[in-house]
Amino acid sequence: MNNIAGDLRLKLEQLVDHYVTSGSEAPEVIAAMEKELRDMRRAYDADPADEPTEIEEPANDWPGASR
Repeated sequence: MNNIAGDLRLKLEQLVDHYVTSGSEAPEVIAAMEKELRDMRRAYDADPADEPTEIEEPANDWPGASR
């Protein structure tokens, strides 16, 4: 894990530097990165088993259904 963390840290610093040299403020860039990471985490944490696999047919037991 330490190898991944060190590599990730370097890449994150390079990404922040890229946007800072383009005129953005470092705290603004880091906040945007944090938001994107939260969104990514939600996408990865979503359990596909919780999603319905079949679309349920509408009920035909309402009063006008038999007409």
